[in-house]
This record gives sequence, structure tokens and C-alpha cells, in this order.
Amino acid sequence: MPRLGFHLLPSLIFSLTRRYLLLQRAPPPLCLKQLQRCFFFFFSAPPALGSFPSTLRLHIPLALSSFIIFQGEGTGLLSFYTKRDFSLKSEPRVQPKLLAKSPTPSDVVQSDLSVVVPKTSRRVEVTPPSIALILVEMEKPEIEDPEKKKKKEEKAREKELKKQKALEKAAKLQAQQASNASKKSEKKNVKRNTEEENSEDFVDPETPFGEKKKMSRQMAKQYNPSAVEKSWYSWWEKSSFFVADSSSSKLPFVIVLPPPNVTGALHIGHALTAAVEDTIIRWRRMSGYNTLWVPGMDHAGIATQVVVEKKIMRERKLTRHDIGREQFVSEVWNWKDKYGGTILQQLRRLGGSLDWSRECFTMDEKRSRAVTEAFVRLYKEGLIYRDIRLVNWDCVLRTAVSDLEVEYEDIKERTLRKVPGYEEPVEFGVLTSFAYPLEEKELGEIVVATTRVETMLGDTAIAVHPDDKRYHCLHGKFAIHPFNGRRIPIVCDAILVDPEFGTGAVKITPAHDPNDFEVGKRHKLEFINIFTDDGKINDNGGSEFAGMPRFKAREAVTEALKKKGLFKEAKNNEMRLGICSRSNDVIEPLIKPQWYVSCGGMAKESLDAALDDQNRKLEFIPKQYIADWKRWLENIRDWCISRQLWWGHRIPAWYVILEDDDMKEVGSYNDRDHWVVARNEEEAQVQASQIHAGKKFQLCQDPDVLDTWFSSGLFPLSVLGWPDETEDLKAFYPTSVLETGHDILFFWVARMVMLGMKLGGNVPFSKVYLHPMIRDAHGRKMSKSLGNVIDPLEVINGITLEGLHKRLEEGNLDPNELEKAKEGQVKDFPNGIAECGADALRFALISYTAQSDKINLDIQRVVGYRQWGNKLWNAIRFAMSKLGDDYIPLLNVNQEVLPFSCKWILSVLAKAVTKTVSSLEAYNFSDAATAVYSWWQYQLCDVFIEAIKPYFAGNDPRFASERSFARDTLWLCLDNGLRLLHPFMPFVTEELWQRLPSPEGDYKRPASIMISEYPTVVEGWTNERVEYEMDLIEAAVKSLRSLAKESRERRPAYVQSRKIPVTEIIDQHKLEIITLANLSSLTVIGENDAGPAGCVVSVVNEHLSVYLNVQGSLSAEAERERIRKKMDEVQKQKEKLWKKINDSRYREKVPSHIQDDDAAKLKSLEQEFAQKEKLWKKINDSRYREKVPSHIQDDDAAKLKSLEQEFASLQLASEHIQERATAS
Repeated sequence: MPRLGFHLLPSLIFSLTRRYLLLQRAPPPLCLKQLQRCFFFFFSAPPALGSFPSTLRLHIPLALSSFIIFQGEGTGLLSFYTKRDFSLKSEPRVQPKLLAKSPTPSDVVQSDLSVVVPKTSRRVEVTPPSIALILVEMEKPEIEDPEKKKKKEEKAREKELKKQKALEKAAKLQAQQASNASKKSEKKNVKRNTEEENSEDFVDPETPFGEKKKMSRQMAKQYNPSAVEKSWYSWWEKSSFFVADSSSSKLPFVIVLPPPNVTGALHIGHALTAAVEDTIIRWRRMSGYNTLWVPGMDHAGIATQVVVEKKIMRERKLTRHDIGREQFVSEVWNWKDKYGGTILQQLRRLGGSLDWSRECFTMDEKRSRAVTEAFVRLYKEGLIYRDIRLVNWDCVLRTAVSDLEVEYEDIKERTLRKVPGYEEPVEFGVLTSFAYPLEEKELGEIVVATTRVETMLGDTAIAVHPDDKRYHCLHGKFAIHPFNGRRIPIVCDAILVDPEFGTGAVKITPAHDPNDFEVGKRHKLEFINIFTDDGKINDNGGSEFAGMPRFKAREAVTEALKKKGLFKEAKNNEMRLGICSRSNDVIEPLIKPQWYVSCGGMAKESLDAALDDQNRKLEFIPKQYIADWKRWLENIRDWCISRQLWWGHRIPAWYVILEDDDMKEVGSYNDRDHWVVARNEEEAQVQASQIHAGKKFQLCQDPDVLDTWFSSGLFPLSVLGWPDETEDLKAFYPTSVLETGHDILFFWVARMVMLGMKLGGNVPFSKVYLHPMIRDAHGRKMSKSLGNVIDPLEVINGITLEGLHKRLEEGNLDPNELEKAKEGQVKDFPNGIAECGADALRFALISYTAQSDKINLDIQRVVGYRQWGNKLWNAIRFAMSKLGDDYIPLLNVNQEVLPFSCKWILSVLAKAVTKTVSSLEAYNFSDAATAVYSWWQYQLCDVFIEAIKPYFAGNDPRFASERSFARDTLWLCLDNGLRLLHPFMPFVTEELWQRLPSPEGDYKRPASIMISEYPTVVEGWTNERVEYEMDLIEAAVKSLRSLAKESRERRPAYVQSRKIPVTEIIDQHKLEIITLANLSSLTVIGENDAGPAGCVVSVVNEHLSVYLNVQGSLSAEAERERIRKKMDEVQKQKEKLWKKINDSRYREKVPSHIQDDDAAKLKSLEQEFAQKEKLWKKINDSRYREKVPSHIQDDDAAKLKSLEQEFASLQLASEHIQERATAS
């Protein structure tokens, strides 16, 4: 595509303008050999260039990729056309025009022969010019040598002659084939024509919402996820397949969906949660359990309030304070009703079978009552109390945040960092030293250092170590604050002060530092808060600095210290900076009165529930998280549950303002007599009257709200109706399993366990499955600024690269981040994301769960599973074509009379069922998915369906019984296989299962596959002998296929057996081997027979070798070169492996018996490699090539080819050991 040159140098403009003027004066058409570039210049008027010609005659070869580009006057529209945009049948003389109006297709390009109309066009917006000058850059035509030209023409004639002969030969062959065409092919053509004529038979009719899907009469020829996944969900939901019955006698199985934020949209983490939980629920439902999967939403206090505040500011230029609390809360409810809960609708698109009749919201009436009841009960037990403590304060949100919502950023040296509310970046990583003058002037001064010099405005002490001799003379003395004259005591504190660090003297700001807070309590110091809630200096900081934002005050205090001669130095300092994960603001420790939950006793009970071997109530999967659980609960601190927000559950506590109180402001007194906790104001009034009998008072409810995690921590109880003794609570509490990400183990899981045990009398769930965190294919955390965030709906529906770019542009990235993000998308998704469907996405995510604590998600893997969906589709299409319209399935078959391949597929199906169920029970979802996938892909599709094809070829009477048995077995496999796969891929399995014919008689087929029975092992299906024989057959087939490489030509093959039982197996199953290996014939030769001439050989095992006739297709020299390269490759890998296996970490971490096995394997393989190397040297000897006849060399080349199998085994074993070494 030509590039626009809007900023070219004047000299280039001048030279190209001259070239253009020369072009237009050329009388004959000028032939352009290659169009290199087009440049565009826009002028308000054509200065000194004369008038432009109406037509520019150019002769452009059809080989060019691009045509001329032009610009109309005053339209601002620039159009360009490539060769593929035109239907050109000859080489025309093209006449691009400079038009005075917007061009139409008929105006654009004219040839001398006919008018050519573009099929498509593209337009680019530019600044409207008055006139556009078009310059075409060309290569100068080369003058060809006449002699060379003559030779070229002769070669062209010879080539044309050969081509003509080849065409004549092909025409003869085609005529011969046409005359010998069979009736069968005629029938195929008739059928094909019929299908083309009745294309509507392949399209699903429109299905009214909520009704069972109406499927096309004929199965579409290809799997289309969007067509397959349409209509099924609304039918499932309307049919109440998801609804649990609290009165059912079935065993309950319950999962509570981690409530997504009401503000949220579906992201890939939600998709993983939904995929895992729906797989569990669907499997348990099909296994006969009374399943309940409860959906809900979290009110997300901070996140929702921020969204609505921004909306009001954007639309009305008002803050929440401008409109007042009551109106603001009303605005939030309106927003929630209109926009909230989008994510729950999106979960339907993923196929989540949630019981929507029990959908709840953490701030609905029932859940709000549960929150109030929990607070009151915990307060009465003394587990909730009010205290003045240091909290993590967010100056942007103006609220306290929990320790868990603070992320720490390590800073190594001076670093500039953007802080919300500041135009310029703020410097961190600086240690500032300054001096305090001592009260007794003759003692001089004492030097302290800090990374937050602005906090010195609130200093109330200086601490030294009691054993530091440098400061013995200062014990009990005072320093003087340089800005307000406050006397600052010098105290001794061996706990805080390290005499070896810095000057050995530490400034103490009890109201703004956690360590200083403890010093303040130990020494009964004054606590002076110098910050307002929005992070400005208050009156306590002094009039000189009052009103300054804290980081502006940092600069001002430094300058003031310099003026007073007290500043000493500022140097790099390594530090950890606390950042609020909600707002990205720098956390400011502030002293505030807050409500707290005492966690010590509840944490001990929660810890015992997971660690008590005699009475373990709680199991973690994977087990590695037990250590994290233990570490956190053993070191737990009391939980601050107050939040200074308006959106959330208002704290059910009322402040009592007595008539005779000196201070009338809410919260002035922090004693229990001034606070009453009640379920409502009437109850609070009664309590206050009892406490302050005979006194006059007023009640004011605490304006703060509860931490969102408090209501979320009650979720397993509140969704089932607690505190009422509901039928749901009796039937479904405790729930069965909690499935969530390991990142909220302490945010949510620990708090649910503590509150569930305290208020519900039992753990809220018996198992906790913690899934990995999803990263991109390169292992990077997903980030909008990297452009690697993946929207599940874009994977399901597909999206172009332009669409991905558009999503980024609609965000709030700055221009630099936007460009970087787009580059990331171009690299990772050069062609966008192909439509994959929900089933493929679910299956891919489930398959990834084996990856420890992180998933490196590669979208190509999802695409691969979408293609696999096509494999399933075609398997059913094949089955439908072989079963026939009148086929009536049998629910079981007589194993004894089945053909060999039918016995085998049922035996391996039984093993697949066993493996899948045991893996699901152990929460090894990846293993379960692998078991199902392997059976469908490698056993049913790759082997069984191929093996039974001869039974259906031409209705051969010899295979009549085999054909009948194969039909019955095929139906059993598909019915069981689809039910086995359903929990993982619900949509496609429902569609395919509904297409299968149904048994008749007493059997009543369930309405949907999702309420059918999950497969169980049928007694008599397992047959170890048959599996052993098929393993041998498959090994032989694999070797023969490897020898044939990619060739589809049917060739004769030979099997050499060195054991009589093996010979008998091969003799019995020649048909299977011929079919699966695509052979023309198979001959069994004796152990002592010489290998057939012209064959390549592969050793299958110690008892069996196979030969494939490839005479005339091998070159000894080529085989030698290929094998030599293979040997070099394996040698390099062996050396690399030795380094790995001898690494100290491998020897330390890998168990000794596994090390011994690895060493033995490696030694054996090295010996084998040495033997092959010796043979290689002999064959590669120059004398050998000179003296040995060529036909023997060809045979040797065939033998050399067989060595490739041996090298492959060496490589495979080496990779296995290397992976183990790397993992260690």
C-alpha cells in the first residue's frame, strides 16, 4: 500500500514536481515497470505549476500490486485502489483523472477497451485541500540486450510446447477416467447436486426464545460454534434444569459463585471460574446429586462509588458532597438497576448452569438484614469493638483500606512516580537528614533522617537507644521544633532504635507511622494528626504550610529547613512504598477511630479446621496453600471494618450525644457508653434509654459503612437465608466446595471460614479449590497498558485486529501506552482472534489448570480446541451416515460376539470413564479433560472409526455381521462419549446428542443430555487381552506410518515376527493394520527370512520389525545426510542434558530413586547411540562408497532410515529427563 508523504523536504518536492511535469508532456504512453511509491502534496492553489491536465496517460502492467491514487478538490476524501479491487481482463491504458468533485466508480479508471468499475474501495480522512498533486515514483526502464531477449523468447516457446504436451496428456487421462466412472461416483454427484439445491436443509430454523432448539434437517458440513451455541441456554433455563430442590432426598452438592462486582464485565479470570465450577456442577448433576450453584453480585463499595462519582462529575459537574448522601445513594441504586449485573448475563453465554431463581445481591433486603444481625451478634460477644488506631488512608477515596488492599512497590533509589491529584511526578527513594536544635543551646543539635520529611510537622519525640553512649548526655532532655517551638522530648527506646543505623536518633510521629504509633503508646506521647482527609496539611501543621497538598508540603518543608540552616543532606534510599490497589494513591498512615473485628480466637478455630488430623474439616487443593493459610492466620491482626464511604451497608451503631457533654461532635467520645449497637434505630433508642436513664440525649448513626468483604464473608450463609432457619439453610449448609483464585485466599476465603464457623456453627465448605492466575502466552501479567488483556467474549465471538485496537482506543490509556499496547496486539494477534466459541474456550481453560499457580494462556490453543470441535462434528456426521435413518440403538451389546475393534473401543472407553471420574473426584480437572480428549481423538476418531470403514465400504456381504455390530458399538461410543464430555463442552454435546437416534421400548430418554446419567463403567467391557493386542497393532502402524512419512501412496509392507504369539496376533489382524497404515498389502515373513529388497525397516520392539517397500523413492546420499543431521542434533541435546542432570539443584530436589532411573535410562541410550554411531562411521567410509555396489548402498540407506526411530526414542527420553531437571 502506498504511503502518504505529508512532511517531505522542499528539495524532494521540487524534484518530484519536475518529474510530474515531464510525465504529463510525454506524447507516447509511458510504461511503468514497477510502481515504487506514491507521494501526495496538497496545496490551497497550484502556485507556478500551470494548469493541471485533465487526463494523464499511463500504461500500467497488470503485474503491479497498486494502481494510481488520486484526490478530488474540496472533498477531503482520498481513495486508493489495489489490483485486486478491479476486474481487468486485458492490459488497458489507464487514465486516472484529477477531478473537481468526489469521484464515482465510473469516473475512476477507464481503459481503451472498456470502462472498469472497482469492486471495493477504501477511504481515508484527510484535511480537505483545494487541489491535490499526485506524483508517481518509478524505476527507469532497463534496455534489454537483443541476444538475451532472443534466448528468453526461445526458452518461453520451449516451455509453452512442454506445457501443451502435458495438457494433452492430462486431457487423455481425464477422458479415460470419465469413461470408466462408476455408478457410485454418479450417485455421489447426484447427491452433491441435491445438497446444493437444498442448502436450506443445512441451516437451523429460527427458534423462539426459551423453546427447544429447532435443528436443521441435515447436519452442516462444518462445525460452526455460533450456530451450535444458539438457543440451547434459554431452553435449559426455562426448563428449570438448573433449579435445586431443598426437599429432595438426593445428596446435595452446593457451590456459591464468588460474587462478581456489580460494576464488572466478564474477564478471563471469571471465565476460568465459570468453566471450572460449571464442569463440577454439571458432572455432579449428571451423577445424581441435588446440585445448587448460587449466583450473586457484590455491591463493591469503593469501585461502584467511584464509577458513579465520575458519572455525576462528567454529566453534571457535581461531586457527591454537592448532591448529599441520600441523593447520591439513590443515584447509585439507579445506576445499579440500569447497568449493574451485566456480568451475570455474560455468564450465560459461557453456559454457566446457575440456579437463577436464587440470584441475590449483597445489598438486597435479605443480605442487608444478615449483615446487620452478624454485626450485632459479634458486638455482643465482644468480637467487634471501636478503637483509635493507625489505618491505611487513601487520600483520593478518603477512606481507610485494609492491609490486604495495599500493594507494596520496592524502590531502589531516587524515583519519580505519578500520584493521583498531582500534575508533576513525585520523587520517592530519598532519605532527608536535618537537625533539631536542642533546648539547652550549649548542647547543640541532634540530627535525624526520614523519607517523609513533611511528617516532621507532627513529630512529638526523638528516640535514641539507651546504650548509645553518644546520647547519654541527652537522656531526659528536649529539642525545640523549628517551626512551632514545640518542646520535643528525647526518649530511650531499645525496641525501635538501631544505634548502628544512620545517626542513631529517630524522629517519632505517632499519628503517621505504625512503628512510631507503638513508641507513642509505650512512652505516652502526644498524637498529632497533621493531615486532612484529602491529604492536605491541616492547622496542626502550622499556618506556613496549612492547605498544602502533602507532597507539595514536602518540598516546602525542605526549603524552610534549608533557610534555617537545619537541612543536612538528601541521598538515595531503598524503601517500600504502599500503594492502594483501588486508586493507585500512595497510602498515608492516619490515626482514626474505627470499628474492628477481633480475629485471634476465630483464626485459631479456622487454622485447626484445616490442620487437625483427627478432625479435619477443611481441605485445600492444591495442598501447597495450607502453608500460606497457616502463616497468615498465625500472624493475623484485627480487621478494620470501617469505610468512610456512602455506598455500602451503614454500620448499625448510634452515637449518643448527651445534653451535658462538653463536645457535641459525633465520635468525640470513644467509650462504650456513648455508642450503642442495634438492629434499628428504635432498638438503639431503647438501649440508650437504659444506659442513660433519666438523661436527655440525641442519637446519630455512624456515617461510615462496612468493608465490602464483611458482607462477602457472610455470603455462604446469607445466600441460603441466614439468620432465618430456612429450608435452604437446612438442606444446603455447609456448602460442598469453594472454587476461587488463590489471590483472594485471605481477602475472602479466610473471612468466610471465620464468620461461618462463628455464626453458622460449621465451616462454610469442606473443600477449597484454588485455581491458577491467568497470564498471557509470554507469562506476563495481563495489563491494559501492554495490550494483552483478553476479553472472553472476543475469544468466543472472534474479533479483528482493528476491533482490538478500537477497544484500546475507547479506554483511558495515555498516547504512549496506547501505542505500546497496539504494538503488543499486533505481535500477539496479527490476524485478530478467530471465533472459537464458548465450548473451546472452556475446554482450553480447564486443560490449563494443571499449570501450578499461573496459566500462560495461548489463544492458539483455544483455536486448536475449536478445530477439535470440528472433529467431533464430523464423527457424528460419519455415524449418522452409517447408522441410517431406520437404525434403532441397543443399550448394551454382547461383548463376546463383537469384532475385535469393537471390543477394544469399549474396553478403552471403560478406562476413559474410570480415569475421568477419578480425576474429577480428585479435582484434577486437567487430567479429566485429557482423558476425555485422548479417548475421542486418539482412540475413537483416529483408530476405531478408521478401522470400521472397511465394514461399510460397498456393503460387502462378508462384513454383514461386523457392520451390524459396528453400528451398535458406534452408537454406544457416541452416546457415552458425548455424556462423558458434556460437563466440559455443554453446547456442542447437547446438539450432537440430540441428533443421535434414541433407543425404543421401556427406555425413556431424558429431555436433555445435562440431566442424563453420567457414564459409568459397564461390567464386561474391560478386556486387557484385546487392549494388549491393539497396542501391538498400533505400534506397528505407527512405525509403518513413520516410514511412509507424509506419503498417501498405498505400498506393500512386511512384518517380521520373532515370537509365535506375536505372529498369530499379526495374522489375525491384518485387515486392521492394512486399513490403519494405508497399505496395499501386508505379508508376514519368518524370523530368519532376509529383509525384502527395496524396503525401509523399523524395529517396533524386541519381537517385531516392519518393512515398507519404498523402492525408487530413496537416495542413499540423501538418507545419509538426513541421519547425520539427526545424530548431530541428538548429540547436542545429550550434552545439554548432562549439564542439567549434573546440576546441584537437580541432585538436591529430585528423589534419589528417580535419579537412579534417569541415570540408567541415559546410560542405556548412550550405549545404543554408540552402536549406531559405529555403524554410521562404517557406512560413511569413503572406501565403502567406492567399492560397494549402488543397489546395496540403497538397501543400506533404507536401513539407515530405520535408525530414525531409535534416535527419536533417545530424543524423547532425553527430553523427559530434561523436563524433570528443569522443573527441579
